[in-house]
This record gives sequence, structure tokens and C-alpha cells, in this order.
Amino acid sequence: MSGVQSMVGSAGPQAARIESLWWLFFWVCTVVFVLVIIALVVAVYRSRRREGDRLDPLLDPPRDRERRMMRTVGGATAVSAVILIGLLIASVSTGRAVLSLPPPDALSIDVVGHQWWWEIQYNDPVPSRSFRTANEIHIPVGRPVRIKTRSADVIHSFWVPNLHGKRDLIPGHPSETWLQADRPGVFRGQCAEFCGHQHAKMALVVVAEPPEEFEVWRAFQLRTAPPPTRPLLRRGQEVFLALPCPTCHTIAGTPAGGKTAPDLTHLASRRTLAAGTLPNNRGHLAGWILDPQTAKPGNKMPAVALESGDLQALLAYLESLR
Repeated sequence: MSGVQSMVGSAGPQAARIESLWWLFFWVCTVVFVLVIIALVVAVYRSRRREGDRLDPLLDPPRDRERRMMRTVGGATAVSAVILIGLLIASVSTGRAVLSLPPPDALSIDVVGHQWWWEIQYNDPVPSRSFRTANEIHIPVGRPVRIKTRSADVIHSFWVPNLHGKRDLIPGHPSETWLQADRPGVFRGQCAEFCGHQHAKMALVVVAEPPEEFEVWRAFQLRTAPPPTRPLLRRGQEVFLALPCPTCHTIAGTPAGGKTAPDLTHLASRRTLAAGTLPNNRGHLAGWILDPQTAKPGNKMPAVALESGDLQALLAYLESLR
């Protein structure tokens, strides 16, 4: 699956705040660890040099040494308290920043978690400019994106590490977050809450692109599937409509209007199949149609038995859906 996934490779303002907090904790804890080890080594070295001292250095230390030990322990305790309070303040400040509300002009997207795929709904004040897609989110660089999340079944967690932290999707409790990409790129996301047998194969891609490229992509997404013009494509559409596929999937511009599975109107333009499980090419598409349980055991798509000619026609038709 294409795309980077790294919490320390931030590409947006919220992820940058989280990354800065992580590095602060990392370096502070590293320095504290090194100082503690140095102090331990020094203490062991000094204790071995006092071989002629008949007093137990722990139970009956000299008075001046006892005072030095008390001052050292007191100072270390005070420094530890200051460090912990500082880290607490930094953590609370970062949390408040990443949970802030999005600007009013943010692009609005609904994300619905299913076992085991992501439904994406692009919203617009003009209903005819709204559309659905699956497992792939395109966003314009430099523009905030409001993400309204909910779950259709069990608890999921929406996480694109390069752009933001995790957002839990709890059934019956819609939530909201926002993200922004400051540079173009393809960023991998995933479900970060165990949600069943195929939790590990519930990924998504966020494509951040210049605003003009995003508008071109959105214009294509608003189009219905073109009527097949070649005999092979017409045969493929007939095969698709004759199978149980239309009861679950939608292809705009055809009688297929199912809402329980990914919208296939622009299937061929996506990078992956089955929520990041397989690259989107003819071989994997054929395997996914004929035997989806091998690639993703337990998913809700049934296997389809097709003759070779019908399969090739169906593949040609699906590959035309751009």
C-alpha cells in the first residue's frame, strides 16, 4: 500500500504539535536517564574507595555525609517535581491545541467505520455536489478539513499519524475532529482500535494535493459512471447487475444502489482494494471477486463463481470506472 505512516514525520499543524510533545518527552527522559546512570556509577565508585571506613555508609554515615545526602535527595526531588510539572503543562497545552475547533470555512467530510472498511462522505451545501467514496480521502493542501466520525457497528479508531492523533469512533456517539496537510503527499492511515478479526487490514489513504488538483479530482467524483460503449464493457455491466453486487454496492448512473458496501462508481481510480489490503490491479481485483475470504477472512463479501468470459468482461467494466 502506498503512502507513508510516521508519527515523527508530521505534515500538518496538529501532528506537528504532537510530534513536538513527543520529542520533548523523549529528550527530557533521555537526559534524566543518563544523569541517573551517571549518579549511580559515581556512587558505586565512591563506596568502593571507602574500604577503610568501619562505619556502615547506609546505616551510620558520618554527620557531614548525611547532610550532603539529604541535600542531594532534596534537590533531586525538587528538580523531578519541576520536570514533571513542566511536562504536565506541555501535555495539557498540546491536548487543548489539537482538540480546538476547526475554522468555519473548513472542508466537511464524514467518516464512517465499518467492519472492515471506511466510508467517506464529502458534504456540500449544494446536495448535488455531495458524493461518497471509500478507503481513500483526498484533501487540498493548506485547507482545514472537518472530519465528522461515527461507527456503523463496533468501536473503531481513525488515525492518520502524519496529520493528527487518534479519534475513537464509538457506536451511537458521533464525534468530530479536524486535520490539515501543509504539504502534498500520500499518507497512510488505519484503524487504531481492535475491531474484530480483520482489524489489521482496515487501512485508508489520505492524498494531500494542491487545491487545483483536488478540485479536478472532486469534479470527476461528481460524475456518474459513463455508459459502456464497447460490447465487452456492456457485457461486463450486465454481469455486474445480474449478480448480487447491486444489493450492496452503488454505481452512480446504473440501477445499482446498495449502501452497505463501498461505492464503486470510481473504483478504478483508487489505489487499493479491500481497505488497503491489496493493490488495485486486474489480478488482485479478480482474486477479490472470486474469493474475497482468502485475502480477508471474515469480511462480508461473498465469493462469486463466474465463467472465464464473464469474469473478463466484469473486470474490464470495473476497470473502466474512473
